[in-house]
Amino acid sequence: MTRLSLTASDLLSTGGSIQSNPTLPVDTDKAKELAETLELAKADPSSLSGVVETVMTSLDKIWEGFLAHIPFFIASVLMLVVTWGIATVAGKFARRFARKTTPRPSLQDLMVRLTRIFIWLIGLLFTAMVLFPGLTPAKALGGLGLLSVAVGFAFKDIFENFFAGILILWRFPFEAGDVIKCENVEGRVEAVEVRNTTIRRTTGELVIVPNLFLFKNPCEILTDRNKRRISIIAGIAYGEDVASAVEVIKGALDECETVRDDEPIQVFPQAFGDSSIDIEVTWWAGSTPFEERRSRGEVVTAVKQALDEAGIEIPFPYRTLTFKEPLPIAGDPTETPSQGE
Repeated sequence: MTRLSLTASDLLSTGGSIQSNPTLPVDTDKAKELAETLELAKADPSSLSGVVETVMTSLDKIWEGFLAHIPFFIASVLMLVVTWGIATVAGKFARRFARKTTPRPSLQDLMVRLTRIFIWLIGLLFTAMVLFPGLTPAKALGGLGLLSVAVGFAFKDIFENFFAGILILWRFPFEAGDVIKCENVEGRVEAVEVRNTTIRRTTGELVIVPNLFLFKNPCEILTDRNKRRISIIAGIAYGEDVASAVEVIKGALDECETVRDDEPIQVFPQAFGDSSIDIEVTWWAGSTPFEERRSRGEVVTAVKQALDEAGIEIPFPYRTLTFKEPLPIAGDPTETPSQGE
């Protein structure tokens, strides 16, 4: 194996001689760095002591660089603390301003969150510039743009839910406490967050729904108003007087406490059923699921009692069998069979 015998002095002297040639300029700092590299290259790779010395030299340089960078770490941590303080104070001011601007809690939360996010983005930008002194705002924004594209492709669903949550908080009419229905999810909204919405079913289960699901699908806000229309079908026998039955049903609904008196009660014969005349009964009650069930139960009980008191039959399903030809009857059904038969 041929060993390198070029020293730093030889290289510097060579660099000096080359420097005298105007057509081949040489950087003195680069020459010194190359000379140090060649000095390290003198160590025989097969020699354990040389390898250890090379590794220790590299570690010493890394440690020296770390110690030299400690003030920048401390300054960046202080910058994060300052950013947290400013974001907290700005969030309180944004909350006060939002309460004076709009009565909607969701819109107030959105204004506070956007204010804090904006301050944290500015704070992280300045922290990166403090931690890496050579970083400029233009380079930071350029790197942030490339990073946002990569992260956007990697976390596409998360960002879609994030922006859908912002639009829900900004435009949608439901708030925490409303009862909504979307596809097969129905319940009371407990919290509207930036990414998810938590819904408590009437049966007690907690459902975490992505905001994109609520944004793309039709969503019914059952408690958008404090009242709600309810309908049932009541049947009477074909032999009963339909007009009298309608008046009896209206009178029964007038006596119900859960039926609102600011909206009309509507009772109309609807169709000819298999065994009865179907009558549609419509009224207005409270909008919550509990008020709906309570009112429906009270009305059904009152209608049944009123029809019974009026002597109007609520028929069971009837089945009439019709044969194409008369059926022969063998023997008199009144006769009893004799013994021995």
